[in-house]
Amino acid sequence: MEHVDVLVVGAGISGICAAHALQQRCPDASFAMVEARERLGGTWDLFRYPGIRSDSDMYTLGFSFRPWRDPKAIADGPSILAYLQETAQSLGLTERIRYGRRVEHVSWSSAEARWTVRIRHVATGEAEELTAGFVWICAGYYRYDQGYTPDFPGMARFRGRIVHPQRWPDDLALDGKRVVVIGSGATAVTLVPELAKAGAQVTMVQRSPTYMVSMPSVDRTAERLRRVLPERAAYGAVRWRNILGSTAFYKFCQRFPGAARRFVTRGVRRELGDVLDVDTHFHPAYGPWDQRMCLVPDGDLFEAVRSGGVRIVTDHVDTFTETGLVLTSGEALDADVVVTATGLQLQFFGGATAEVDGEPVSLGQTRMYMGAMLSDVPNAAFVMGYTNASWTLKCELVCDWVARVIRHLRDHGLQRAVPRRTDPAVTDRPAIEMSSGYFQRARELLPQQGSAEPWRLHQDYLRDRRLYRRHPVDDGVLELG
Repeated sequence: MEHVDVLVVGAGISGICAAHALQQRCPDASFAMVEARERLGGTWDLFRYPGIRSDSDMYTLGFSFRPWRDPKAIADGPSILAYLQETAQSLGLTERIRYGRRVEHVSWSSAEARWTVRIRHVATGEAEELTAGFVWICAGYYRYDQGYTPDFPGMARFRGRIVHPQRWPDDLALDGKRVVVIGSGATAVTLVPELAKAGAQVTMVQRSPTYMVSMPSVDRTAERLRRVLPERAAYGAVRWRNILGSTAFYKFCQRFPGAARRFVTRGVRRELGDVLDVDTHFHPAYGPWDQRMCLVPDGDLFEAVRSGGVRIVTDHVDTFTETGLVLTSGEALDADVVVTATGLQLQFFGGATAEVDGEPVSLGQTRMYMGAMLSDVPNAAFVMGYTNASWTLKCELVCDWVARVIRHLRDHGLQRAVPRRTDPAVTDRPAIEMSSGYFQRARELLPQQGSAEPWRLHQDYLRDRRLYRRHPVDDGVLELG
């Protein structure tokens, strides 16, 4: 049976970042990468709906070790995918990724100090096994095979087409069509102005408003710095400016929610004037950053509303009809196409099951250690990015730290690293402390976090940067043997 020192599961941003960290910290370790899809890129290869783009700036969503060169700081999906492909190529990863292979089950043997990994070939259904000293799950936290669509009454009666953005069809004609988009999150905010540009008559139905902030898609300061500084220096300067700015804004929202609410609302009023009732449609019941804020690059959604191409309705869906849907207010909306931009279905560990010495692991009963490993699960790591900032910022910190753990094991002739709950004073808390629906639906599926370090998660890059760089591997909580 084939054996590798490290198995990296997933070939998106997290997988590429993990492979780079291994190359830097553990160049003598053998590793393999498996990817369930037929191409690398993860999220940026999966989503194909009109206007797919980043909702973070590319100076922080991009890797610190490979500058983002495109003028657009808020980039479209194809440009991000090309960037990931180029990065993987430069690291020599494209030839070593094994595509079309889904990890189904991992089983740890303490006697052998290794994982046995069952992998299923997606196309043929054939199974294969390999062993690994360390398993590193870099598959994100949502299901790629299907999104979340509520079971709205009467959906079967609708004679038009119902589409979820995660499964966008190539043959969907939009010009002149009446399109209702259900949802007000990042996907809907991205999709709606693009549908209007394609000639559709668009109505966005939101159950509750979302905080929206407009910013330019092109960073003029970055362009000026790029002309006078070396590429890496300019990239680093803009990256740090954006990190500090976004961190300061998040802390402002947390400490002064009332002032932050007024600040964001004033920005929307400047964009819309008296075209729409801002208090009704852009005034959420929750506090700023209790859910993720939506980015509106160049104010494109607001422009679409001002021009009359987009209508926003704040109401609940009562039922679908043959020709559209009816809201709880009694208003009927005719539609040729209904887009359910209603969120994701979360999963953990890439959907794989796990056992340790023959005992099944209930992932929802474990506790996260350093935001990267699980209590009582040896030699296994995962990657989960920030909810209030770019995914890659947390990803790079975690990947470097996990590679440091692997390096420590190798340098000291050790075979096993397993977090243990040694302090009874540390209590469990939900892994994601946000009120977004897709997090609330999956609370039982996700591991817990603890009330104190090293079990506590922080949504703070500056604090995490100090923690991951200074925290010792042999801390008395991570059991080494």
